[in-house]
Amino acid sequence: MLDTLLAINDAVNAVVWGPPFLFLLVGTGLYLTIRLNFFQFTHLKLSWNQSFGRYFRKEVEEEGGVLSSFQAISSAMAATLGVGNIAGVSTALSLGGPGAVFWMWVSALVGMATKFAEAQLGVKFREKHGEDDYSGGVMYYIEHGMGGKWKWLAVLYAFFAGIAAFGIGNMVQSNTLAHAAEDGFALPTWITGIAISFFVGMVILGGIKRIGKVAEKLVPIMAVFYFLGGTVIIIMNFSALPGVLASIFRNAFSPAAAFGGFAGASVRMAVRFGIARGVFSNEAGLGAASIVHAQAKNQPTRQGMWGIWEVFIDTIVVGTITALVVLLTGSLGSGETGAVLAAEGFTRGLPGPGGYIINISIIIFAYTTMLTWSFYGEESWRYLFGKKVVKPYRIVFVILLFVGAIGALEPIWLLADTLNGLMAAPNLIAIIVLAGVVVKEKNGYLDTLDKAA
Repeated sequence: MLDTLLAINDAVNAVVWGPPFLFLLVGTGLYLTIRLNFFQFTHLKLSWNQSFGRYFRKEVEEEGGVLSSFQAISSAMAATLGVGNIAGVSTALSLGGPGAVFWMWVSALVGMATKFAEAQLGVKFREKHGEDDYSGGVMYYIEHGMGGKWKWLAVLYAFFAGIAAFGIGNMVQSNTLAHAAEDGFALPTWITGIAISFFVGMVILGGIKRIGKVAEKLVPIMAVFYFLGGTVIIIMNFSALPGVLASIFRNAFSPAAAFGGFAGASVRMAVRFGIARGVFSNEAGLGAASIVHAQAKNQPTRQGMWGIWEVFIDTIVVGTITALVVLLTGSLGSGETGAVLAAEGFTRGLPGPGGYIINISIIIFAYTTMLTWSFYGEESWRYLFGKKVVKPYRIVFVILLFVGAIGALEPIWLLADTLNGLMAAPNLIAIIVLAGVVVKEKNGYLDTLDKAA
């Protein structure tokens, strides 16, 4: 029975993460980019001034919402800045060659428009249940933006996201964290499992406000820590950088030759794995981040601008750091893959501290990812069954963290990966249908700024 279910899951997964669906993800981003008149590029400075720039000017927050805009983006990036930036990017390189980095960049550049739309619609169509109690995300912009007859699609999304939260956002993360602690610090997985359950439970039992407070402190620290470690390696190997960049662009359009432990890759593999791991890293098109963006004390379009920078920092900055470290240190020829390949790059680049940088980064990345994904799952189950399900859900989520840490749960991981991908279908349908709303909202906001100038 299990073998049959796994075979069915493999078949569905091949479609969900296969070339046609990945091109639909990128195609939706390109469609939005064109409909928005290339907004994420032509108004990049404005989007900075209306997002991160507001904090340097210490401007007052908008009314409504539960989290500050910075807490909302930190919480969203807690989920996207994760193991995908390390293991995912490394896997793209090992399977698709250096050219995969180029296609990862392409998916991110158009994904900036997709994430803009998701964050904007999340705020626009959110529901207020009471004082400091909001719900939003894909389910709500499907139901309220597209109409009640589409509620079945919203329910489908909530189901996929609710199940995926137990896998991709829970057990996969706790298992990865436990093994990183075991490899780096010789801690038994059961001890790490108890610690994970305790420290995650302490935060998520306090709800989204506590998640936001933790995320706004940890996320900037972990991003800067990883960025600085990678940047030191890049500077130390700066003379090789032009050759590495040339290989990225060359192999994006021509096969990558085999060398060392690397078997080579076709252009098709470069495109497929570059786009797939890029989407896996920044989640543009999956819609999950709209759930936490909807909690922001902000205007819809301005919150959308935070989404642009979410993808930029996640993939163009952090993902590129991983790729360059692996390529500059010659680690791609080592025969390793996933997080081990990234660790090989950091160890070669910074013998001694490099291994600690990777292990600490994986631990913090996985921890923050679990916090935000717990909220994604909570809101999904709340949409399906009401507020009464919230507390039982949080308890189950904490228990499964321990199970994930000590268990080899590959079937659950495979199912969760498929459901994670299936989340994209309802979301992409909604974004395409609501593209006119996104454009109208954006134009209205720009008109307001012009009048105020």
